Amino acid sequence: MDGGDPAGRVAPAALDRADHLRDDADALAALWPRAHVIVLDEQGHALADADHAPLLPTGAEITGGPGGVGAAAFLGLDPEGVAWFSLDAALTAWEAPSRIDLRGAAATWPLREAAVFAEARALQHWRARHRYCGVCGGEVSRSRAGWLGRCTQCNTEHYPRTDPAVIVAVSDGERLLLGRQASWPPRRYSLIAGFVEPGESLEQTVVREVAEETGVRVQACHYAASQPWPFPSALMLGFTALATPDEPRVNDELEDARWFSLDEVRAAQQRRHDDAGDGLLLSPRISIARWLIDAWVDSKSTPT
Repeated sequence: MDGGDPAGRVAPAALDRADHLRDDADALAALWPRAHVIVLDEQGHALADADHAPLLPTGAEITGGPGGVGAAAFLGLDPEGVAWFSLDAALTAWEAPSRIDLRGAAATWPLREAAVFAEARALQHWRARHRYCGVCGGEVSRSRAGWLGRCTQCNTEHYPRTDPAVIVAVSDGERLLLGRQASWPPRRYSLIAGFVEPGESLEQTVVREVAEETGVRVQACHYAASQPWPFPSALMLGFTALATPDEPRVNDELEDARWFSLDEVRAAQQRRHDDAGDGLLLSPRISIARWLIDAWVDSKSTPT
């Protein structure tokens, strides 16, 4: 998980974004031949090897099609000074034995490669859905190595967007509040989450979302950590909250919401997502939801 933790530590970035290079076409061209390139298809899946592991050709290896450094998005520099780019598969004749989606890669790829995939996927999603200007409808051209869109008619600038959302571990002091959506696998529950609305602080969003989705009243909340969540373009802002022990009431957003005891959550931590039975199943370990749940259990298990 990227971001921080309750002790204030900050997770290192996978790459140095090297903003100063985005306008330097000559420097990018010089970096391209030995750069690592992650290639994404139209569905946002990464081209991979036969075992779905990362397969990252160098710029020099991508020789067919109209792609190249001018068509690629510059993602940054790794600690060894090697550049990383992303390129749409339609712009190259280069092929690979398999393809993998971002969720699958997040669970199996090394941290740096998975983080680079997330960055590339978010940029690709923005480009695909912002081809025309929202001001005048003109076509948008790309510059700054894929990080800036400019309307060819009215000259309005467009930037990749990130949608802030809160996710909150709500406790009444003894129990943890969890909800589930109808589309989730059976028995899967997670934390309450929702998008920040215009003119609203993060703390106000926590109070509103928990009340709207469950009817539970939050009394106090504290920021814990964050995680980029490029499915497709959110930033999850994690909170802990203390609430009154109201009986949860759901509407059309959730199928169910309920309080779970510490023992129930502890037992769920030991279950695999495919375990048979009738016990609670938790969010995958790649998610900030699971990190917050585990942190709540740890806080209840630590002697005061």
